[in-house]
Amino acid sequence: MAFLKSEDHFSLAAIRLFVKLLLVIVPCVGPFVVARAQDSQSSKGDENWTTTSESNAENRNPARTMESHSKSGNRSVDKQRVEVLGPDGHYQPASDTETETIKVDDSTTRTVVRTYKWDGNGRRQLSQVAEEDARTTASGDQQVTRTTSDVDVNGNLQVAQREVADTTKSSPDTQETKTTLYRADGNGGFSTLRQTQEVEKRNADHSVEVKKSMLVPDGNGGWQVGEVKEQTIKEDGKNRTTEERISRPDVNGKLLEESRTVGQETETAAGEKSSTVDTYSTQRPGTAGNGTLQLNRRVTTIQKKDSTGEKTEQQIEEPNLGTPSDGLQVKTKTKYVVQYAATGTQQTKSTQVRDSAGNLSVVSVETQKSDRPPQAPEKPVDNPAKKP
Repeated sequence: MAFLKSEDHFSLAAIRLFVKLLLVIVPCVGPFVVARAQDSQSSKGDENWTTTSESNAENRNPARTMESHSKSGNRSVDKQRVEVLGPDGHYQPASDTETETIKVDDSTTRTVVRTYKWDGNGRRQLSQVAEEDARTTASGDQQVTRTTSDVDVNGNLQVAQREVADTTKSSPDTQETKTTLYRADGNGGFSTLRQTQEVEKRNADHSVEVKKSMLVPDGNGGWQVGEVKEQTIKEDGKNRTTEERISRPDVNGKLLEESRTVGQETETAAGEKSSTVDTYSTQRPGTAGNGTLQLNRRVTTIQKKDSTGEKTEQQIEEPNLGTPSDGLQVKTKTKYVVQYAATGTQQTKSTQVRDSAGNLSVVSVETQKSDRPPQAPEKPVDNPAKKP
C-alpha cells in the first residue's frame, strides 16, 4: 500500500477523479441511460483514445461528455468537454477542461489544468489555471507546489491561492507531511489560511497508523488545532480492518471525538469480497445519548467476479429520524453488473430507495456500453473504510 497523501482544498488528483465521475454519475431520481463509445490504440509507449457519454434523466437536462487522451513520449494531454441540451434541441458546450502532464525528468512532474467556460454567445473563455510541480529526491522526500489562478473581470490571470506540501521520511517506517495553504491577499502577497501536519507510521505487524492534524490561525498570530483525524489500518492476508476517529475542539478548546468509522473487509479463496462499514457519531451531553457514540449508518457491500463479468450489491442502513430507537433500517439498495464480451463490456446499475410508505422502489437505472476490451473495472461504490 502506498503512503497516504494529503487531502487539502486544492488537488489535481481530485480534479482527475471528478472528470472520471462525470462519465458514470447517476441522478437520484428517474431513469438514466448512458451510451459510451471508445477507441483505443497503443504503439511504442504512445496512446490515444476517445470516449463519449450521453445521459438522460427525468426532470434533468440531458448532457453529453466527450473525453480524449493522447500521449507522446513524456507528454500526455487529457481533454474533456461537457455539453448540455439547448432550448433549440441541440447540444451546446458548457465547459472544457484540458490537463497537460509532462514528465520533466526522473524526479520532476509538471501538470497544468486549464478550465474554460462558454458564454451565451458561444465563445470559449479561460476561467482558471491550476499548476502543480512535484519533485522527488533520491532519498524519497518530495515537495509538491500547487498554484491556482483565476481570470479577473479584465481577462487577466490572478493567483488566488498556493499550496506547498513537503514530505520527508524521518525513518524507514515513518513519513511526515507538512502542508501549508496560502491565499492571495489582493496586494501581491499571501496570507496563511491553514496548515496540516500528517504522520504515517508502518508497524512490524503490517498495520499502518496515520495521524493528521489541521491547524488554523487563532487570531493572535499563532495556531490552534481545528481537527484531528486518526486512522489505523490492519491487514491479515486478504482481510483488512480500518478504524478512523475524528476529533474537534469544543468551546473550551478541548478535543472531543465527533465521529468514528469502523470497516472490515474480507475475501474468500474464490475471490468473493465483502465489506461492512459502520459509522458512529457522538451524542453530546444533555441529549439522549449523553456523550456516547451511536451507530447511525452501516454500508454492506458484496462483490463477485469471474471470467464472464462481475456483480456488486450494496445496501445502506440508517435509523428512522422519527423513531431512532427502532434501530437501523435498509434505506438504499444498489446492484451493479458488468458483463464481459469479446467486443467490450456492458454495465448496468440500478438503485432502490425506501419511500415514505416503507417500500423499496427503483429510482434510477444506468446502463453503459463500451467497445473497449474488458479490463479491471473501477470500484463502482465508495468504501469509506479503505483509503486509496
